Amino acid sequence: MGSLKWLWLTVFVLAADLLSKNFAQEWLDYGVPVTLFSSLDMTLLYNRGAAFSFLSDASGWQRWLFVVIAIVISGVLAVWLKRTDKQQWCLCMGLALILGGALGNLHDRILLGYVVDFISVYYQSYFFPAFNLADSAITLGAAIMIIDMLFLEKQNEDA
Repeated sequence: MGSLKWLWLTVFVLAADLLSKNFAQEWLDYGVPVTLFSSLDMTLLYNRGAAFSFLSDASGWQRWLFVVIAIVISGVLAVWLKRTDKQQWCLCMGLALILGGALGNLHDRILLGYVVDFISVYYQSYFFPAFNLADSAITLGAAIMIIDMLFLEKQNEDA
């Protein structure tokens, strides 16, 4: 089984992402911000593009391109996780987080045709693009993998 035991984290991220998106669609009106704190709103938005709404104004073909890319990347991540030594817990955690986030957004693209975003961070009139828990897991997973690569990879090679 090896590093596949980290799939529990992938399933957790996927479940939390889908539940939070369901909550956002049930309780929020599209495009109407609900302030939680200064600089943090919950605003239901639909992203038909990729990160930062890249290609969101295309005619619809981008949906299936992003579905194919997400399936390929998810497969690569799963194989990478399986082949990673279980002692490399930091790398395994990063891979599992990214895989969970990728599957959460893939679910939306296939079933809805867009990704549900609802977290809006801003400062005064400067807004960061809206995102969701899947995006947060992908970002956190990538950061953990970078930390692993910069600080722990040599330690893992010596072991």
